[in-house]
Amino acid sequence: MSKPSIGFLGLGLMGGAMVGRLQDQGYQLTVLGNRDRTHLDAAIARGAVEAANAKEVAEASDIVMLCMGTSDHVEGRMRGAEGIIAGLRPGAVVIDFGTSLPASSRALATEVSAAGGTFLDAPLGRTPQHAVDGLLNIMASGDKTAFKKVEPVLKDLGENVFHLGEIGSGHTIKLINNFFGMTVANAMAEAFAMADVAGVDRASLYDVMAAGPLRSGMMDFVKAYGVDNDPNAIAFAIKNAAKDVGYYAKMADEAGVDSLMSKGTLTALTEARDQGQGEQMVSQMVDYYTKRFAK
Repeated sequence: MSKPSIGFLGLGLMGGAMVGRLQDQGYQLTVLGNRDRTHLDAAIARGAVEAANAKEVAEASDIVMLCMGTSDHVEGRMRGAEGIIAGLRPGAVVIDFGTSLPASSRALATEVSAAGGTFLDAPLGRTPQHAVDGLLNIMASGDKTAFKKVEPVLKDLGENVFHLGEIGSGHTIKLINNFFGMTVANAMAEAFAMADVAGVDRASLYDVMAAGPLRSGMMDFVKAYGVDNDPNAIAFAIKNAAKDVGYYAKMADEAGVDSLMSKGTLTALTEARDQGQGEQMVSQMVDYYTKRFAK
């Protein structure tokens, strides 16, 4: 059986790794990049075709995949005379792998359906290295028939592929997941900074905390920087964390509820980003709290 043709938009660290994995699995790709051509040129060197715009990507593809930074970026590629919807093949499936607002996904799903296709949201868990090896966690939601159609491709990309219900459910769960993770990361970062203020050893603090039920992967990621000076155990930038927690807060607001826990996390991440730490990794929030306590 021949493989479906795939269009891919957004070849950053994660998207570039995913495209490489798809090429390893024998898929033919049409690609569209943005400013940094590093992963785009690598894909083209391996046989991918570069499109001039998103419409051209859609015209060439049975499945169109997006891995972009924000809901605005996704909507910008989807809509307009040169957008994906304008060039969509009948029966095509569009998959948003980024972390977007659920309400945006629901609106785009309606527009794609009217154009004769199906839109799925499928945010990702794990890292670009997991993508290289086809070991991502994929949190898909939307039309079940369309999901089953593309599931074999998703399983070439992911170790754990979930179908989570109605459109927007994937992004909802991803935002809750990231809110929780970033709140734990910030709590651990502040704990290390408080250890400094109180005059106790960071490593000793970690040893005690890790010996009990508090221990988690996120705690260990922050310890890798706070104790061992390795910021890359979790390759997730502060600016992206601020975006995701901001989306979580917006989702809560749209649902008519007041999220107490997200306020402190979002304030810290936003301040750190605005003070020049945006490109640093989340584990380096330790430095934000250390500086804050020194004032």
